[in-house]
Amino acid sequence: MARVLVLGAGLTGGACAALLRGAVRGRVAVWDKARGAGGRMSTSRSARGAACSADLGAQYVSPRAGRGSFFDELLSHGILKPLTAPIEGMVEKEDSCNYMAPQGISSVVKYYLKQSGADVFYEYHVTHISLRDGKWEVSRKMGPPELFDVVILTIPVPQILQLQGDIVNIINEKQKQQLEATRYSSRYALGLFYEAGVYIDVPWAAKYITDNPCIRFISIDNKKRNIESPEIGPSVVVHTTVTFGSEHLDSDPAEVQQLILSHLESIMPSLPKPASVKCQKWRYSQVTKSVPNCLGHMILHTQPLLICGGDGFTCSNFDGCIDSAMSLAEAVKSHL
Repeated sequence: MARVLVLGAGLTGGACAALLRGAVRGRVAVWDKARGAGGRMSTSRSARGAACSADLGAQYVSPRAGRGSFFDELLSHGILKPLTAPIEGMVEKEDSCNYMAPQGISSVVKYYLKQSGADVFYEYHVTHISLRDGKWEVSRKMGPPELFDVVILTIPVPQILQLQGDIVNIINEKQKQQLEATRYSSRYALGLFYEAGVYIDVPWAAKYITDNPCIRFISIDNKKRNIESPEIGPSVVVHTTVTFGSEHLDSDPAEVQQLILSHLESIMPSLPKPASVKCQKWRYSQVTKSVPNCLGHMILHTQPLLICGGDGFTCSNFDGCIDSAMSLAEAVKSHL
């Protein structure tokens, strides 16, 4: 009976675990260092009420035409619905439709994790991966190490390179150069949560900003998801520009938050004061340069299998993550 570990509960990890269901004679576990599912498709909830939520990462998905059963499933279960709310400044691409998640974008990943039947553990921060008696010994910050027959890494590429243990010497020089060539953009996101009864009076649900050095995108998140209810307070999401993100990457988060809020006030002077604010730093926001000469995955070690994938091996969108998940699952199935 094989024990398989998927490291990372983002879209690639969740979809990969779902694709492995029934193919693994044994148990699949999914570990993530965060407090919940989603990775960069995370949905944050107001401290004052879980009903008021905001997508701080991906805002909507635009799968390519003919994505097939993987995508149809999400539509038929109501996880995704067509994005009909007005978005100013959005570039419409041919052959692509945009979809939003009424329950928050993390519901897409949660759906795949549920379909997988895997044992999912959060706040499991992996630090070391080493060989022990023909298996992988995986150590984390808290708790005892565990042994696995197969380990699938779907975390951002720089985090793979930060892992300690035998993995440091297992990654060969050519692979290391390929992995180190990956580049990510960085940005901040703010979630502003309001009490029920507050109304934000703007003609759009979201807007791309082109003339501000700090802010690139603003969304009235509940409006984007067609949720306008007197019982649920509205929420606003702000994404910074990539330039602002990289310039303030290691600044004090409280100062960054204040800076973003002052820019937001200059763009939307009549915006009410929120009940609470969450500031999220996306150090690895989007892949700007993927791992070269790798289509969806890279095998680091064969017996036992250690394999990595994710949008760093394809591209930073829904299709890129699903393509990598499919590529990973096929490689693991053929190994097993």
